[in-house]
Amino acid sequence: MTLRLYDTSARQIRDFSPLEPGCVSIYLCGATVQAAPHIGHIRSGLNFDIMRRWFAYRGYAVTFVRNVTDIDDKIIAKAAEQGRPWWAIGYANERAFNAAYDALGCLPPTGEPRATGHIPEMVEMMRVLIDRGHAYTADGNVYFDVRSFPEYLALSNQDLDNLRQPAGEGETGKRDPRDFAMWKAAKPGEPFWETPFGPGRPGWHLECSAMAHKYLGRVFDIHGGGVDLVFPHHENEIAQSRAFGDEFARYWAHNAWVTMSGEKMSKSLGNSVLVSEMVKQWRPLVLRYYLGGPHYRSTIEYSPESLREADAAFARVEGFLQRGTELVGDVAQDARVPDAFAEAMDDDFAVPQALAVVHTTVRQGNAALGEGDKAAVATAVAEVRAMLGVLGMDPLDPSWSGGAQQEGAGLHSVVDSLVGLVLQQRQAARQRKDYAAADALRDDLQRAGLTIEDTPSGPRWELTTD
Repeated sequence: MTLRLYDTSARQIRDFSPLEPGCVSIYLCGATVQAAPHIGHIRSGLNFDIMRRWFAYRGYAVTFVRNVTDIDDKIIAKAAEQGRPWWAIGYANERAFNAAYDALGCLPPTGEPRATGHIPEMVEMMRVLIDRGHAYTADGNVYFDVRSFPEYLALSNQDLDNLRQPAGEGETGKRDPRDFAMWKAAKPGEPFWETPFGPGRPGWHLECSAMAHKYLGRVFDIHGGGVDLVFPHHENEIAQSRAFGDEFARYWAHNAWVTMSGEKMSKSLGNSVLVSEMVKQWRPLVLRYYLGGPHYRSTIEYSPESLREADAAFARVEGFLQRGTELVGDVAQDARVPDAFAEAMDDDFAVPQALAVVHTTVRQGNAALGEGDKAAVATAVAEVRAMLGVLGMDPLDPSWSGGAQQEGAGLHSVVDSLVGLVLQQRQAARQRKDYAAADALRDDLQRAGLTIEDTPSGPRWELTTD
């Protein structure tokens, strides 16, 4: 089956045909580092990590560039508010984002350029656009003339005459209020870089055009980001880059929001859930399953209840893998994913349908465990691990044995020792035929939230999931 994905610019699902056979180039709009990330921020990186992994599984060599916006109005405002250097604010939050990506199992990008490291490339792009009549200077600012680019707003399917785009602070001298800033003139006390157009700093949109050009060339396969970036950010990138002479992205992919009470999760709304706090309450692997499980174009309405449901669902998968590997050992890791899983992933990265195949295979594996069919169990374990491996969710992968995951494993070990003592007392009561005492100990464990299962190799426990 041909891999297909929804292209925002075409407003339909298209067959994916790479620019270069066997290779995929992806540019993802990354973090603006004015604050630490909440789970809404990190969803985009996780969704595109899953896409990247599937391309790699399908045999593509993937170049994945994810930028960092380390200078903008919000970062400068935070610096003034906290009395700290702007670069210290940005660097601390950049590290927080990378810690969140790492905690949730995202592979590091091929490249992760910062905006402030690419001022010369931005200056060159502005120079060319001014020479070609697509941009102009005014009061130390550089603006893009949107009427000079007839395709402006094609991505978001808007009409220019009905567009209302308020001017940003200090953006004076515009010929048209809808023109956007590529370079912002320096204001007193703010950071600036010297350029032929005067001292100032980059506008938000220019940086991505310059960095995509430098690292991926004049044309590349996929540009990604959150759906909120379609306008104005991605529209403005397209205008700059194509007016500059680049073909730019051939496909556009956008992930949906994480919401709370129907509103987009954001710092300004005060409804954010920081990743650094969430990993103290939930295992990072469960968070990855929760955020990566829905379709990337579907909105996630966050609630603790929905996270508990995800935890319970993933616990059933883990429980099968634990029982299965105890019976058949560590199976070969070169198993192919089932055809139904591959078909789902090839169809616009349909992770919900792919996970349905995972859970079906788990049920089949549990049935094989009950029948003592070791061959069928081994096949099911291998297929489940192969599918979860592609999604970055294999709990038996060594990558999940460190950090917060290791802390959870350590706590599990302590609980296992304590429960083991109770189970020994229960077993002793059964041996002396004091069944009332044995049942009372089992009931106490169940009230504590544990399920006890008697097996030929002895009793086992696990957290109750319903």
